[in-house]
Amino acid sequence: MSAEALWRSLGRTDIGKVRESNEDAFLDCPEHGLWVVADGMGGYECGGLASQLIVSSLAALPLLPSLDERVKAVRQCLHWINRRLNQELTVAQGHAERIMGSTVVTLLLEGRRAACIWAGDSRCYLWREGCLYQLSRDHSLQQQLIEQQQMSIEQARAHPSASALTQAVGARAQLTLDMLEFNVCPGDTLLLCTDGLHQALGCEVLGNALSRSTPQGALQQLFDVALSGRAQDNLTAVVIRR
Repeated sequence: MSAEALWRSLGRTDIGKVRESNEDAFLDCPEHGLWVVADGMGGYECGGLASQLIVSSLAALPLLPSLDERVKAVRQCLHWINRRLNQELTVAQGHAERIMGSTVVTLLLEGRRAACIWAGDSRCYLWREGCLYQLSRDHSLQQQLIEQQQMSIEQARAHPSASALTQAVGARAQLTLDMLEFNVCPGDTLLLCTDGLHQALGCEVLGNALSRSTPQGALQQLFDVALSGRAQDNLTAVVIRR
């Protein structure tokens, strides 16, 4: 049975209420068992290009016969994009502080097997049997302070540079990707989203939305609640339901 027959999915992005451009991008490709969310950095000319390059490059990958081969291809593609973005910045290094990069979170599915690959603070969540699990771990100073300095979430969040990223595609010469492999079950719902969405909504709101019976219903609820608030950042989400 194809991934498309097993999984229903839908993606959506919104500029929000404050930003002048949308630097987010997403890929919703259930026929290949592949979903991606990317959040660009550096202004639309840089961040938007970086996130679109990630999505278009991953979308162009061939459908390889095994999940292991597909994971390897995704990782190689992201490392190639990282090198390319670094080279473009080196060539156009008129501004020492210029940034061209993007977070990324990618989900690959094959049968019961799943793999999540990420860099940055775009997240992957799993809703299973009434419980919400955050599968990805943010590459951010806030997360680093919690883990290494044993700060509370509130203490780390109060740090003036809490939102600074420790990993992102294009941010530095060497890219470190995290990956989690897991098994999926009937009834599971997965969410990929940018920080603009997960920071605007608490776990209870995320869980309530993902408990809806369809990806369409979940997305509608997520964006209705987010856009009823301040929506200071771009908002992007992909919901995948088995």
